[in-house]
Amino acid sequence: MDRSHGRGPKDLRPLHVVRRYLKHAHGSCLIELGDTRVLCAASMADSVAQWRRGSGLGWVTAEYSLLPASTHTRSKREVGPGSPSGRTHEIQRLIGRALRSVIDLGGLGGEVTMTVDCDVIQADGGTRTAAVTGAFLAAYDALTTWKEAGRIASIPIHEALAAISVGIVDGVAMLDLDYSEDSVAEVDMNVVVDERGRLVEVQGTAEQAPLDRRRFDELLDLAVDGALRLTKVQRRMIDEGLYELTESWA
Repeated sequence: MDRSHGRGPKDLRPLHVVRRYLKHAHGSCLIELGDTRVLCAASMADSVAQWRRGSGLGWVTAEYSLLPASTHTRSKREVGPGSPSGRTHEIQRLIGRALRSVIDLGGLGGEVTMTVDCDVIQADGGTRTAAVTGAFLAAYDALTTWKEAGRIASIPIHEALAAISVGIVDGVAMLDLDYSEDSVAEVDMNVVVDERGRLVEVQGTAEQAPLDRRRFDELLDLAVDGALRLTKVQRRMIDEGLYELTESWA
């Protein structure tokens, strides 16, 4: 099948990242992968949940939402009794777990909570993986702000972190699925990776038939390669002090 942006099976969608996108957040990031756009904002607060009090440790959590006009048909806002949805809870927990895997919770400056809000303003597949990738940069910049304010002596992050989707469509292993591909995929996986290529989380489902180990390994290798391309972009932006970057992968 023809892929968006003239891509081959192993190609990422064009990437555009803008750090410090919001004025008031401690850290923020607008990330665009193809036609998927996610706005991530990280905020620091001098409190933790009751179960965390007295530990001397901080916490990192996340919230995720699809804005009403982000999809082909308007999505209802997840407010009121019985919401957010199970899908939203799952994605929020994924983002939080991913960030905690690379952040030293003892280095946040005491019993401090970082909340990273990830709002999908346009969805075309891969929203949760784009959210993880953007959330990392928002979190890094929030901790930089915290350090500049004298709240911490150093930034308590071990590694850069990114996520990407992979799948099998028409029998072909593909990287970074858009909606047209994800909606018909025989296998769909989301993989979170640190910048050393170590796995943080793997979510995968065989939609049509069981997946054998050979193809699983093929998909995993493809995902790690793709995610490492994203962590290299993150590291370059941090090391070179870049606040906006476009990568077409040509």
